[in-house]
Amino acid sequence: MSIFDVAVWKDGRVRMMDQRALPHEEIYLTFSSAQEVAGAIRAMVVRGAPAIGCAAAFGMAVEAFRLAANGPPDNWPAAMAPGMAALRDSRPTAINLVWALERLRPLLEGGEPDRVPDRLLCEAEAIRQEDIESCRSMGQFGADFLPMTADRTIALLTHCNAGALATAGYGTALGVIRAATHRFEQVRVYASETRPYLQGARLTAWELLKDGIDTTLITDGMAGHLMSRGMVQAVVVGADRVAANGDAANKIGTYPLSVLAHRHQIPFLVACPLSTIDLATATGADIPIEERPAEEVTHCLGRRTAAQGVKVFNPAFDVTPAALISALVTEKGVVTAPDREKIAHLFDMP
Repeated sequence: MSIFDVAVWKDGRVRMMDQRALPHEEIYLTFSSAQEVAGAIRAMVVRGAPAIGCAAAFGMAVEAFRLAANGPPDNWPAAMAPGMAALRDSRPTAINLVWALERLRPLLEGGEPDRVPDRLLCEAEAIRQEDIESCRSMGQFGADFLPMTADRTIALLTHCNAGALATAGYGTALGVIRAATHRFEQVRVYASETRPYLQGARLTAWELLKDGIDTTLITDGMAGHLMSRGMVQAVVVGADRVAANGDAANKIGTYPLSVLAHRHQIPFLVACPLSTIDLATATGADIPIEERPAEEVTHCLGRRTAAQGVKVFNPAFDVTPAALISALVTEKGVVTAPDREKIAHLFDMP
C-alpha cells in the first residue's frame, strides 16, 4: 500500500512531492516560509483537501521557526498574520486549509513564547497522523458499505485523485478502494482522466497501478456508457468541502457522475474526513468555487489545443446535491442519504 511524503517536515523545512511532475518523475521540493508553501499550494505542487490542510499546518510551523531564528517575536499573532493570510488565500474551496489554520491559531498565544514553533510543529504532525488514521477508518467503513456481488467481484468508478497523493496517506475515495481489495475477490477500477488537469490520468492511475490494483483509464465522457452497460457497481469520489446540509463540492465533473449514477441506480459514495465538513456553510450554493487559469483548458501538456481567441470558463469544482449522494463515508461511519440532522449528529459522536 502506497503512502507518499506528500507534505512532511524534514530537516527543518516543509518537504513536498511535486505532483506536477507525475507520472513521469518523482520530484521533491522543500520550502522555508509560509509564503513559499502558499505558492506551492496555489501552483498545485500539492493538491487534495486533506493534503492541502497538512501542507498549510506545516507552512505555519516553518514560518514560526523562520521568525524565531533571531529570537521570538514580541507579538506572535501579529508576526504570523501575513503568512497565515497567504496560506488562507492560496486556494478558496478546500476547507481543510482554513480548518488547519484555525486549529493552530490558538497555539500562538499562551505558554512560553519561545515554544511557539515547537507547539505548531507538534500540532502539524498530529494533523498528519490523524489524517492517515481517519483515512484507514473511512476506507474500511466504505468498503463494508459497498454492495457484495455473487462472484465477489466489483467494478468501481472514481473521479480525480482522492488517494494517498491527496491526503497525508492512504486516501479517502482510494482508501475505500484499497480496503475493498481485502473484502472482494477482485476489484476493478475505472478512473476518469479528469479534464482539464488530468489528475485521474496522471495521479490516480499511477497510484493504483503502484498498488497492483486493476485500473482502466477512461475519458470523462465515457462514464454514462459504462453505467448503461452495467460495467460499474458503485461510484466513489472524495470532496473538498461538504456543506452542513450534505451538498459536496468536488473536482469539476463530479456532479454529472452523480446524475448518471442516480439514473442507473448505482450507489454514489462521497468519502471525506470530518475536517472536510464545513458546518458554517449552509448549502452547496454557499461554497466558493475556485476558477483556474484559462491555459489549463486551452493547452494540454504545454501545447495549445484550442482555437486562438476562444473564451474559456474553468471552474475547478462543482457541487453535488445531497439528494444525489447515496452515502457520506467518514472516519466515524457511513451516513446514508446525508442531510443536516445526520451530519450534525456526526459531530456529537465520541
